[in-house]
Amino acid sequence: MGGGHDGHHDEARPKQASQAAMYDAKLDVAYRDQCAALLIPLNKCRYETMYAPWECGHERHTYEKCQYIEFQKRVAALNQSK
Repeated sequence: MGGGHDGHHDEARPKQASQAAMYDAKLDVAYRDQCAALLIPLNKCRYETMYAPWECGHERHTYEKCQYIEFQKRVAALNQSK
């Protein structure tokens, strides 16, 4: 069905954020992962729009999709190690 949620993940991996960029964005250590480069603009958008729930939808979706893909990779690695 539509929406691009069919399990195909052909898009390129997001560019890794540098340690300096994550430090400047005041990202907590727990959020400094493969998706940190997407979290930085999301947090900036949230701050600029005073965390309005109807704003920053595209940024939030992109970040959450990245988190889900990373989760799937961890589950696959765990299942492969069993």
